[in-house]
Amino acid sequence: MSRVAGITRGGDEQRQPINCPKCGSPMGKVTFSSVVVDRCTSCRGLWFDAREHERLKAMEGSEEIDPGPPEGSKAAKASAEDKRVGDAKMNCPVCHTRLIRMVDHQQPHIHFESCTVCHGSFFDAGEFRDYKEHTVAEWFKGWRKR
Repeated sequence: MSRVAGITRGGDEQRQPINCPKCGSPMGKVTFSSVVVDRCTSCRGLWFDAREHERLKAMEGSEEIDPGPPEGSKAAKASAEDKRVGDAKMNCPVCHTRLIRMVDHQQPHIHFESCTVCHGSFFDAGEFRDYKEHTVAEWFKGWRKR
C-alpha cells in the first residue's frame, strides 16, 4: 500500500478504478517492471501516482508504456497552445483537487499536470515518451546554465 499526504491507494488488486482527468474515460492499468500506472482507454494519457514518473524515467525501455495519441485523434492534431487551454481545468482523478500545470526544469518544452495534495501527475499521450528522451542538445543547454 502507498500512502501520500493522507490519501491511500492500495495494492494493484485493491486500487479503485479512476477516470481520465482530461477526457473522463476509464483508465486501465499498465505495468512496467512492477510499477503500475493508469492509462486512459480513449486519449491514452497517463496518470502516475506520486513520483512514479521519476522512477520510470530512470528505467530503460519504460517509454513503451506511452504509445502516443491514437492515430487520427484530435489529441494527435492539437497544437501545444490548444492543449494548454484544454487542460487548464482538470481535477485529480484520485483526490479531485484541481491539477496545476508543471514544467520540467531540464526540458522546459514539456508541460504536465500535477496534484498538490497526492502528488500524482498526468501526462498527455506522447508526453512521457518525450519527458524520458533527454536529448544531447537539452543536456548542453542545462550544463551551460550552471
